[in-house]
Amino acid sequence: MRTPYELAQVIKRFGSGFDELHHPNGYAQRILRAIRSCRTVALGWHKDRCDDCGHIRISYNSCRNRHCPKCQNIQRKIWIAERTEDLLPVPYFHVVFTVPDKLNRFFLQDSALMYNLLFKAVWGTLSQFFLTRMNGDGGMIAILHTWGQNLSLHPHIHCIVPAGCIGLKGNWKPVAESESGKMYLFPVDNLSTVFRGKFMELLKPIFPIDKLLKKELFRHSWVVYVKEPFAGPESVVEYLGGYTHKIAISNHRLVHIDDQQVTFRWRDYRDNQKKLMTLTGVEFLRRFCLHILPKGFVRIRHFGILSATRKADYRELQVSMGVTPSPVNKKRTRKSWKEICREQLGYDPDLCPHCKKGRMVVIERLLPARGPPVKLSVPKTFLT
Repeated sequence: MRTPYELAQVIKRFGSGFDELHHPNGYAQRILRAIRSCRTVALGWHKDRCDDCGHIRISYNSCRNRHCPKCQNIQRKIWIAERTEDLLPVPYFHVVFTVPDKLNRFFLQDSALMYNLLFKAVWGTLSQFFLTRMNGDGGMIAILHTWGQNLSLHPHIHCIVPAGCIGLKGNWKPVAESESGKMYLFPVDNLSTVFRGKFMELLKPIFPIDKLLKKELFRHSWVVYVKEPFAGPESVVEYLGGYTHKIAISNHRLVHIDDQQVTFRWRDYRDNQKKLMTLTGVEFLRRFCLHILPKGFVRIRHFGILSATRKADYRELQVSMGVTPSPVNKKRTRKSWKEICREQLGYDPDLCPHCKKGRMVVIERLLPARGPPVKLSVPKTFLT
């Protein structure tokens, strides 16, 4: 059942109070305005008429912002369609790297720098294991997530890793199998130790770390989780698509909004139970804004043999495995959102919803409203 509540309602109701108390920068304000205006008259609309029965439909334009909960489904399907041709006919592992919450203050100080450092430490760890344990080059697709279920800051990276690597002679070397016949990537405890060491080594010249904090960070193992390999390449892309275009909170998780508070569903992983959490509207928006990525930041990245610089080698590997790859120099043709709707969602946006026979034809357009410029305060820090 679709929830009657949306993130846009929270922004509309509590946005002014949030601005007064926390003074978000101009970039964050623009994103909140875009989400609030998504699929409303503020962004314009187009009117369609059926060429058979004359039915009229008005469709409001989307904001297309990557932080908007209403604009991700089509983008996710487009991404899945584009990635399908890039797969190898081998098993894939899902690996998650997480840093302790005691490092959150550094992520709040310079989020772009810290997120880049996190990517670097993760790939440094996996590439070292491929080199030292398998004497080859591996690869991964990495997706940054910054949130926990309760909207707290929780930076972690989801990785999809092929179960093997390219050896020194250019041959494919699969990962080992356990005595039970199951494939395994690398020992989790060893991954955790190396990941912690690499991250701390990268962090050392950037932020001073006192002895007490360093002792706390080295007291426990950092969380690295490796799931069993997927059944096949097709399930990999569909599964990964669920992570690529996620945002901090979706509309379906919102349970209630009143004049003071917002209630939403969340999963407590300590007991794996779904629960309800209630926050003031301003606190809810403060937590949501923690997960607005820096402008232009790339949160989906390809490394090793899956990177853009290794395309020629990767195509040769695909051919050796019986896969017919697209040419290296071929420009990828991106499918339109209407094609994705028809092929992936089973919905034809041009079919008349009334008579189910005619085609909807655009007869009128309204451009987005352009108001006077608004002066925005831009403090040095993202949030106070």
